[in-house]
Amino acid sequence: MGKDTLQELLILPFDLLDRSSTADKGEYVLGFLLVSVIRTRLFELDFVWVYAYPPQHSSACYVFSSQGCKAMQKWLPPLSRELTDDEVASRVVIKDILNMPPAASARPKIAFLFLTPGPLPFEELWDKFFQGNEGRFSVYVHASKDKPLHFSRYFINREIRSNKVEWGKISMVDAERRLLVNALKDPDNQHFVLLSDSCVPLRDFDYVYNYLIYTNVSFIDCFEDPGVHGSGRYSEHMLPEVEKKDFRKGSQWFTMKRQHAIVVMADSLYYTKFRDYCRPGMEKGRNCYSDEHYLPTFFNMLDPAGIAHWSVTHVDWSEGKWHPKSYGAPDVTLKLIQNITSVMESVHVTSEEVKQTQRRSCMLNGSRRPCYLFGRKFLPETLDILLQLFTNYTSI
Repeated sequence: MGKDTLQELLILPFDLLDRSSTADKGEYVLGFLLVSVIRTRLFELDFVWVYAYPPQHSSACYVFSSQGCKAMQKWLPPLSRELTDDEVASRVVIKDILNMPPAASARPKIAFLFLTPGPLPFEELWDKFFQGNEGRFSVYVHASKDKPLHFSRYFINREIRSNKVEWGKISMVDAERRLLVNALKDPDNQHFVLLSDSCVPLRDFDYVYNYLIYTNVSFIDCFEDPGVHGSGRYSEHMLPEVEKKDFRKGSQWFTMKRQHAIVVMADSLYYTKFRDYCRPGMEKGRNCYSDEHYLPTFFNMLDPAGIAHWSVTHVDWSEGKWHPKSYGAPDVTLKLIQNITSVMESVHVTSEEVKQTQRRSCMLNGSRRPCYLFGRKFLPETLDILLQLFTNYTSI
């Protein structure tokens, strides 16, 4: 404060008694007034701000507002609950990891994590994408059903130990974590890209490398969907650690910086909540899919500013079905690739009865940029035409 200003802070307790409902029980409701008095000697004026912190569930709220507690919640500071011991421990660890300076690497690499049931139909296309960039990437393959036969030197002997993966179940998240932990063994791996067997590159390697290595965020899809396929999947069994207001949805196909990959591997508290209470066939006929909700909710709660809130892998949900549109050979043209790679905003549509469209400009290091580096779901029959088009569309 300057020499002409004096500030006094007073915390004044007061009793509010709802005699009609609680007097016979001898219950009193205690609230507080925080009074800030600023006295300006020059003008000899007093300015007084009063902040009231009344109870949240009492008719005593009507002392402050004729509409009761609900109206007051709009202007009162939010009440914070006491964290559990597990939450405190988890957040301390995560905060320390996020505050650590990124591990230095003389030649940082991107780890490409292929999550596939078996063969990789676009291995030849990926081989072409990787050529000439040795030492700038690494490849890991999680094949949950059949061991693929590889022809590309970039994929030979790159399988990790794999387990069965069931669609919509926690085993999908387990496979993602298994890929991450194997890739983390190499300290030069600085960014991690999760891809499916139907994913294809939409840009050349240099473009992808510069886009990911020189950004300060992870590209994790995350949005709030109040509808049946969003918050409607939430279970109160996740309380107190995961509240409904924090529950988010997003595509599982992420790219992730190293610090975030370490954070994911360090987490057991929130992972356990989604393992136990976000699964198909839950109570009241609800279905919850942990691969769509765990990471978006986790990062929304613990590092929302550290993620882009969109995925750099394009999928087309315009058909309104359970699965995105699949691209066949007749669909794949240079024009299609140009259309996808020219998109500059991410679009999410909620599952409410009256659907809402949410739009977000794709910002990279403060500049508006095209959103997508990869695309799915491309059918195996599109390989030949993609190989023919590759040189043309990666030079766009």
